[in-house]
Amino acid sequence: MTTITAALVKDLREKTGAGMMDCKGALVETHGDIEAAVDWLRKKGLSKAAKKSGRIAAEGLVAFSVSGTRAVMIELNSETDFVARNGEFQSLARAIAAVALETLESDVEKLKNHHYPGGGTVADAIANSIATIGENMTLRRAVMLKTAHGAIGHYMHNSIADGLGKIGVITALESTGAADALADLGRKIAMHVAAASPLALDASAIDPAVLEREKNVLREKNAGKPAHVLEKIVESGMKTYFKEVCLLDQAFIHDPSKSVGQIVAEAAKAAGAPVVLTGFARYALGEGIDKGDEPDFAAEVASMSKQ
Repeated sequence: MTTITAALVKDLREKTGAGMMDCKGALVETHGDIEAAVDWLRKKGLSKAAKKSGRIAAEGLVAFSVSGTRAVMIELNSETDFVARNGEFQSLARAIAAVALETLESDVEKLKNHHYPGGGTVADAIANSIATIGENMTLRRAVMLKTAHGAIGHYMHNSIADGLGKIGVITALESTGAADALADLGRKIAMHVAAASPLALDASAIDPAVLEREKNVLREKNAGKPAHVLEKIVESGMKTYFKEVCLLDQAFIHDPSKSVGQIVAEAAKAAGAPVVLTGFARYALGEGIDKGDEPDFAAEVASMSKQ
């Protein structure tokens, strides 16, 4: 009997993009002949994933899973918005988020290797869905937040199902205060983050290179002014910049007369204990993905009319 090694299974997976168990089954059926196994998978319709792996996947869903004082959020991409409304795809996104929460795993490559409910790994489940649904899919990113004591806030903008949508936000509040008050505050801050899209929690969390670039812009815009004047202009300009990009310094969308930091400090009264906003994460579906050139439909129609 031919021994089916892990290396052989891995090789077949790389050639076809099919799931691990499907590859193993194909090799068993073909007595370890990898080329015959490729054909076997093609006949079964299980090698479609590899053919689609080069296609841009910028649609899909953001999904989060929350339990007590911990939460995870993932982005699972597909090629079209139509697939994002597919029940199987939604179940896949929700299940992957659940696996991430259970394992507290936010490293995408490690998450792909975790066990998926029903058998195989998360990577296998994605490959199987690609073969079944017929579009390229990618698990793009994942993030985790947790607190020792306190609450997790969450909000999904453009939600299409519970915990699934286009813009997801999770926030973490550290406090021993009343859970209800903390949860309400966490959700309101999450809504603020969805709308205001802050760059960081506070100035200390911004990359020093980014800060220096902003300062240089201010210096160049005000070149020629005396050094002591220029210093004050840069200092004032950076304060304005922090109010624009730092969550704690931003004007709270529910009460623009106060900053988010002030709202958090005042929440101590309602919660009955000090409250600290320790972190947030915001995922907007497809942000930063190069979608390539958009099709010129007018030119396409004109070209067809000449044929």
